[in-house]
Amino acid sequence: MTRIYVPRDSSALALGADALADAIMTEAARRGIAIELIRNGSRGLLWLEPLVEVATPEGRIGYANVDVADVAALFDAGFVDGGEHARRVGVVDEIPYLKKQQRLTFARIGITDPLSIDDYVAHGGLEGLRNALQTDGDAACEALIESGLRGRGGAAFPAGIKWRTVRGAKAAQKYIVCNADEGDSGTFSDRLVMESDPYVLIEGMIIAGVVTGATVGYIYVRSEYPHSIATLEAAIARARKAGWLGDSVLSSGQRFELFVAKGAGSYVCGEETAMLESLEGKRGIVRAKPPVPALAGLYGQPTVINNAITLATVPIIFARGAAFYKDFGMGRSRGTLPFQLAGNIKRGGLVELAFGVTLRELLDDFGGGTASGRPARAVQVGGPLGTYLPESQWDIPMDYEAYAAVGAVIGHGGLVVHDDTSNLAELAQYAMHFCALESCGKCTPCRIGSTRGVEVIARIRNGDTSTRQVQLLRDLCDTMVAGSLCAMGGMTPYPVLSALDHFPEDFGLAADHPADHATKAAAA
Repeated sequence: MTRIYVPRDSSALALGADALADAIMTEAARRGIAIELIRNGSRGLLWLEPLVEVATPEGRIGYANVDVADVAALFDAGFVDGGEHARRVGVVDEIPYLKKQQRLTFARIGITDPLSIDDYVAHGGLEGLRNALQTDGDAACEALIESGLRGRGGAAFPAGIKWRTVRGAKAAQKYIVCNADEGDSGTFSDRLVMESDPYVLIEGMIIAGVVTGATVGYIYVRSEYPHSIATLEAAIARARKAGWLGDSVLSSGQRFELFVAKGAGSYVCGEETAMLESLEGKRGIVRAKPPVPALAGLYGQPTVINNAITLATVPIIFARGAAFYKDFGMGRSRGTLPFQLAGNIKRGGLVELAFGVTLRELLDDFGGGTASGRPARAVQVGGPLGTYLPESQWDIPMDYEAYAAVGAVIGHGGLVVHDDTSNLAELAQYAMHFCALESCGKCTPCRIGSTRGVEVIARIRNGDTSTRQVQLLRDLCDTMVAGSLCAMGGMTPYPVLSALDHFPEDFGLAADHPADHATKAAAA
């Protein structure tokens, strides 16, 4: 019996994957051909979706961008045996976009049935948890520190130090919270994990609980991800039935329970303390720190808060060892990061590679240039509050410290590409507008600064390019960076200042504008 794989993640569903799966089953039955249809996750090659795969002795043969109208012709061409057809892209594992990656965290996505525990275990699942259950908690924290894993949500704080702090805290109750409130433009790696390999996230959270002494976990998912929420809830129910969760994790005597919490649509709840407020049933506004959540987090108790990718990476570190993971990357940026190619890009999708790859390599070797065919002009890295990098900075290695040195951030690994028709002044104005819309309103620099920022940029774009006006914008940005309570207001100036510095012509400014000259001289 031939196995045929049709993806079930959001990107494929949006392109008709459910109807496609039904059409394949119907056509096979009509022709008397026995098939086993498996709803796998996405491989992350989003420009090829829906990507149907057929298991053959040669490997899994892919057929890209398949529509219901193609089904009969595919059967005519013998696609159940890997036959030739215009949609055929060959052995999927050999597609250069996929073959050139270094998939560690995403090793299983698109390969397994996301809800099959047997599939998960057959592909290395639970090895990390079993090792963690046999390891002293202090030693486990040190191993995580040694691996070099830093928070993949953008802050890049060493995960092991956070775990060690929570483990050492004295409290009757501790929590693990997964921040899966993935709201940044151009990012989808959290979604791919939750929909294509939910058990790796569940395993990572259980390991965190076992190591730190936390007995309850929550996965906080944005409400705009209904398919992720449904997949996680189904996977958690199966994991509980299999003995992974409950009073005795894998018969170890250690307790851990896990629940999904749905966000209410607030962007600022991606900030960890606003997320905690939301989890507690309150309005999602930022808390002042200290105390840090590791000491006084959810309901005032010690809490590990990690991003979904951070927690999904934990199992392979405990399965393969800290030295194995640390061997990838450069400097203080160890391991791999899932870069997400979006915007005006020909081949959008997920690319997991070790730190050190350059933006130019990602755009050219993987992305294949712009979708429009026009020259790429700027790439926003790190979400809607990330900097716009001009071509002169595309050869800087993707490394937290190397990017920080030029005032940029890697963030969650999202890349949004813009071609030469984009107006960076307009995009900078939108960054301020976005902040004004999404600010929780707790601190003045963010609440008022973003509104004034929209007004100042509008005046500059309308022709007031005086030194006073440009300097006012820069001073406003300095106030927001230095005075905001969280990254919402503190990072909004990043896209504004990078647009102003690298694309002054879009604001109607000369490259040697007096205000820019004065600012750069002061910085030097």
